[in-house]
Amino acid sequence: MTSPARSLVVKTTSGADRPEACNQAFTVAAIAVAAGAEVSLWLTGESAWLALPGRAADVVLARAAPLDDLLTAVLGAGTVTVCTQCAARRGITADDVLPGVRIAGAAVFVEEILAPGVQALVY
Repeated sequence: MTSPARSLVVKTTSGADRPEACNQAFTVAAIAVAAGAEVSLWLTGESAWLALPGRAADVVLARAAPLDDLLTAVLGAGTVTVCTQCAARRGITADDVLPGVRIAGAAVFVEEILAPGVQALVY
């Protein structure tokens, strides 16, 4: 497969509270990685919890790929970011998150989505 011309930024505000929306965001991000796209997955709101070890495995959705497998795929070839404010509100620090996950704020998100050739999706 050839690499798509555009990069993809996927932002999800949903976690265990809305497993279908959450899984859709992770699925799209993982499929884009598999297709060779440059992918950045942003975890905001309740999805911030999924950056902690073992938490993605807790979100189970019938007939859907396991969330922890999707997260591993994105971490393997893309970027995963937890919103700074969302992390702070939940007491999540850089020491708490999975290896490869970063914590960054709105300025970084805006920089990513305004870059040439970027498609942004919000779930």
